[in-house]
Amino acid sequence: MKTIKRLTALILCLGMIVALTACGSSSTASSDGTYSWYLGIDSGEDTVTYLFAEKFAELVEEYSEGKMTITIFSNATLGSDDTLIQSVNFQDSANFVVQTTAPQVTYIPELAVFDAACVYSDIEDVRTILDDETFYSSIEELYTNKGWKLLAYADQSFRVLTSNKMVSSLSDLKGLKIRTMSNSNHMAFWKDAGASPTAMSFSEVYTSLSNNTIDAQENPYETIVSSKLYEVQDYIITTNHLPHILSLVTGTELYDALSADEQAILDQAAAEAKIYAREQADSRAEDRIATIEDYGSTVVEFNEDLFDEMQEAAQTSWETIRSICGDELFEQYTSLLDE
Repeated sequence: MKTIKRLTALILCLGMIVALTACGSSSTASSDGTYSWYLGIDSGEDTVTYLFAEKFAELVEEYSEGKMTITIFSNATLGSDDTLIQSVNFQDSANFVVQTTAPQVTYIPELAVFDAACVYSDIEDVRTILDDETFYSSIEELYTNKGWKLLAYADQSFRVLTSNKMVSSLSDLKGLKIRTMSNSNHMAFWKDAGASPTAMSFSEVYTSLSNNTIDAQENPYETIVSSKLYEVQDYIITTNHLPHILSLVTGTELYDALSADEQAILDQAAAEAKIYAREQADSRAEDRIATIEDYGSTVVEFNEDLFDEMQEAAQTSWETIRSICGDELFEQYTSLLDE
């Protein structure tokens, strides 16, 4: 009986090892010149992040006539955002990732330029800058120097403020207990604006808002609806204080090993998927606003006077960010302000 139990245990262990190996090692080119790759995201499937990844995978397969296939793993199946960006660099569990720039700042400090609050209030201005050849080349080089290949930047529109208190001027932010990501630049901005920022795991936000541990939080409309934060917030205030940028990234090891024609397929697919993702971000934002209003929470339209006050409060954090990313990159990013 003991022998049978040991044999059964051994078989189970071997099965687990095979399964983990299958999920934990990314696919490469086969002998017949085809490719099978993995793309990981930390988000669920009902998100612009997933739609961006899905469209990219579809186009890569189409343009390569089936020679390149990409399997998408959502909901952090291949790891958290931080794990995924490292994995793409080393080409182990994931070959591609779609994620925000926030977890990448640890490895590319200059990406803190996107943490500058209240630079632009119109998402089309942000997209103009992201597509500017000079700025994009500067950003692309930062990724390349660290072993990543940036394929495209899309977005999930802006992060906006939700609160149980109406906010129509900077004075209304005084003492407001707001949850932020664990990002020193974000926290510095809210502190300078008069609020009381608290870094907190997102999984705790809904409960903390329910029991009034915090008064407010900030996220894109997508997240506010998918996590049903509007159920525990009276006001969703269109502050447009930070763009929620989505990056599509692979490793230079993978990209450089491809032929020029194969690279062109990835480049074209990424460029078209970027446009599609931006269109989805715009249309879905309108749908999310309708969901919030149907529930009974109030969506407060963009207030230019409030934005101007918040932009003035952001100047101190801008200088900190400028010192991190350098004058040239910061001025490239903010160049439309001069116009």
